[in-house]
This record gives sequence, C-alpha cells and structure tokens, in this order.
Amino acid sequence: MSEGERTSLARAIRAALLTGPARAKVFAARQVARDWRLGRLAPVFDVEMPDAPARPARPELLAPSAMPKRGRGGSLKGRIALWHSLAHIEFVAIDLALDMVGRFGAAMPRSFIDDFLSVAADEAMHFALLERKLASLGTYYGALPAHAGLWESARRTRHDVGARLAVVPMVLEARGLDVTPAMLARVRAQGDIGGAKILARILDDEIRHVAIGTRHFVAHAESEGIDPPERWRSLVNQHFAGSIKPPFNDSARSAAGLSRDYYAAIAAVT
Repeated sequence: MSEGERTSLARAIRAALLTGPARAKVFAARQVARDWRLGRLAPVFDVEMPDAPARPARPELLAPSAMPKRGRGGSLKGRIALWHSLAHIEFVAIDLALDMVGRFGAAMPRSFIDDFLSVAADEAMHFALLERKLASLGTYYGALPAHAGLWESARRTRHDVGARLAVVPMVLEARGLDVTPAMLARVRAQGDIGGAKILARILDDEIRHVAIGTRHFVAHAESEGIDPPERWRSLVNQHFAGSIKPPFNDSARSAAGLSRDYYAAIAAVT
C-alpha cells in the first residue's frame, strides 16, 4: 500500500480524540498505536487537532473546588471514589498522549511519535484495568463526578511542545510517582491484592512515561542551546497554574531522569 493510499496518522489521531464513549476511545487509541507500529498509517500531519477531545456523557465534570469529599479510605464509598478518580486521570491521559503526537509530531523526530503513541496505548490499558476494578466494586466509570481541570494544562501549552513536555509528563505524571507508593501501601494494607497489582503496574509504566517526556524535553532544550533544568523551571513558572509540592519520590524521579536539579529550587515550602 502506497503512502498516498494509507490514512494519515493525524487523521487517525483526530478521530480517536473525537471519540467520546470511554470504551470506544480505549479501542481507538490502542488501534492507532497498533496501526502505526504495523506501518498502516502514513506519517502525514494534514489536519489540526481539536481544541478539546470528545468526552462521554458521564461523568459530570466539576471544578476542583466543587468536587465532593471522598469519604473514609477504607469504606466502600471511599474505595470507589479513589478508583473512580484514578480511572478519570487515566482516561484523560489517553487524550493527552494522543494530542502530544497529533499536535507536535510533525516537527519532532520519529522516536517522539513512537514513544507517545506507546504512552497512549499504556494509558488506554490502565483505564481498562481500572474500569474492570470499578465493576468488581459494583460500579462504573461515570457513576461519580470527576475533576474538570485535567485538560487545562493541555490548553495552556497547545502552542509549545517544550511547555507541553515540561508540564504534562514532567509535572503531572511525575506527581503520580510521588503519591502512588503511599496509595499502594494503603491498598495492600486493606488486603486488596488485585488493586495493588494494578497500582504497581501503573507506577512502573509511569516511571517510563516520565522518562520519555524528560528525554524528549532535554533533547528539545539542548537543540535550542538552553540548559534543560533552567528551561524547565521557566516553562513551569509560565504555564503551570499550581505549585510543585513535596514530598517527592526522589528515587522514582531519578530513575526517570528527573533529577532534583529540576524541581528543588521551585518546590513549594510546606
């Protein structure tokens, strides 16, 4: 099949981003990654990405200040709230990875496309695992309201690949490295072996995702002759609305190539 006969990568990504139902989006993301890996998509960026991805009718999206309290962590209500929150994070992460490629892939090396499509497939798999976990608790994704602000970082960085790399993998995903070990310990203490396996798998994958983002950020900064940690701090200060809060999982961050040279100087004092 000639390149002209193949669907463009950009069109396949746009279609996945504009797929709303959760399970259909999971399938679409995994199909894009597979088709790219098998050479079924042309490396052509001939359409723009949507300003925002399609979403399922539920969950209801609320401002962070309007989100209800989770309840006691050991109660069924608290456990459902935790797993639902994680499922929502992973669902939005599918779109973040797809948009990374569709929006910036034309100007980046082939390895950038390969890496972030693999991230999209991972996030889709994580969501599927969490959706099954919710089903085991007698509920489903969409049963509770969810955080409306997760796409905001993508909107703020839509014109700058350096800013997107600095904020999404190197701030948002890196935060997952910090908070997941304590969450994993609590789930194990509750005797939830299946849940612990899911969290351990996600943590391992997220270390790789942060490493991917850091590697491409460093290469991009160095191509412009800029010190990567200095550039990262500047972009985070410009484009990230929150603060970089300890405690940090320094060992996991270091394994991902995100040394304290990046974040120690701008970490919030607690």
